[in-house]
Amino acid sequence: MAYFQSKPVSGRHFLQIPGPSNVPDRVLRAIDNPTMDHRGPDFGIFGKALLEKLPHVFKTQGPVVIYPASGTGAWEAALTNTLSPGDRVLMCETGWFAHLWHEIASRLGLVTDYVKTDWRRGADVEAIEARLREDKAHTIKAVAVVHNETSTGATSRIGEVRRAMDAAGHPALLLVDTISSLGSMDYRHDEWGVDVTISGSQKGMMLPPGLSFNAVSAKALKASDTAKLPRSFWDWKPMLASNATGYFPYTPATNLLYGLDTALDMMLEEGLENVFARHDRHAEAARRAVRHWGFEIQCADPRHYSSVLTAVRLPEGHSANALRATILERFNMSLGNGLGQLNDRVFRIGHLGDFGDLQLTGTLSGVEMGLRAAGVPHQSGGVQAAMDYLSGNA
Repeated sequence: MAYFQSKPVSGRHFLQIPGPSNVPDRVLRAIDNPTMDHRGPDFGIFGKALLEKLPHVFKTQGPVVIYPASGTGAWEAALTNTLSPGDRVLMCETGWFAHLWHEIASRLGLVTDYVKTDWRRGADVEAIEARLREDKAHTIKAVAVVHNETSTGATSRIGEVRRAMDAAGHPALLLVDTISSLGSMDYRHDEWGVDVTISGSQKGMMLPPGLSFNAVSAKALKASDTAKLPRSFWDWKPMLASNATGYFPYTPATNLLYGLDTALDMMLEEGLENVFARHDRHAEAARRAVRHWGFEIQCADPRHYSSVLTAVRLPEGHSANALRATILERFNMSLGNGLGQLNDRVFRIGHLGDFGDLQLTGTLSGVEMGLRAAGVPHQSGGVQAAMDYLSGNA
């Protein structure tokens, strides 16, 4: 069965969750090519070219390791390659995914210093700097931050985090999760002094789930020489040794790599700055619709607005899950649910990846029709507010 739906529905399904995102037809056609011999000479040529192209999206001159795994695997790889049991890690609870990364760190035997937030903004840069200044003995070995918190639609300002670390004179590693932001929002691994950037294939990279990434600094590579957390599958060293000739130490996800190569071509052909501007524009249009409807945006600080998704708070007494169910039933569109403490409080509109003006206005139309069908009080005309912005900001 090519695609499962529990009942016949006309028209194309609108997948407007904040990832996995819609996969462009050009990428699907690339994945559909015959599988190559991953030990043959042609694969070495292909793999070397791909591994030289990939760092451009991270804006790094260093290596990027590719795993056949979800972003969760890349979280674990970043920790196990750089840290030892009992090491302290400073983390910020910006939302559900920061919470999950914290849980992984704790299960691995790391000691976490946890900076709490209200899930309505990015990382607390001042609190990070204060904690690091207090750590005179430099027992904190890493600072771990989620760049774009997919559960809340709030971003963390990584350049400011780096400046805070430098101001504190602290040598900790900087580990950053870009699973939902890479390829959609401006990100600068080298310029911002990031030591390990974690990402995944299924969001801004416009691929199906199944690949994850670690972009690695020279400082992180040096840390891996003395890190004592157990690792085998996640070990950077054999991966980088094989990658030097375009190969992998075990069977790679060959056909997903075809798709990755094509997705990179699409982003570089459009120009990364143009990709980022397109996402910024669609995000602002979505927010204008939400405000016109009369709802709060979950991210309360405009400096931290995400260009990948918009999380929308419904008024007290109205169920976000019921609204999403109505929209799926009536209009064949999937929206993101609220996670953790935001369950049934918010719904999330994904506007990322291979996405244009008509997809956005169609998505917002589905939301506005769903609000009416579900009986959620709102001011109609949010779609028109978005259209007015888009038409005036081509």
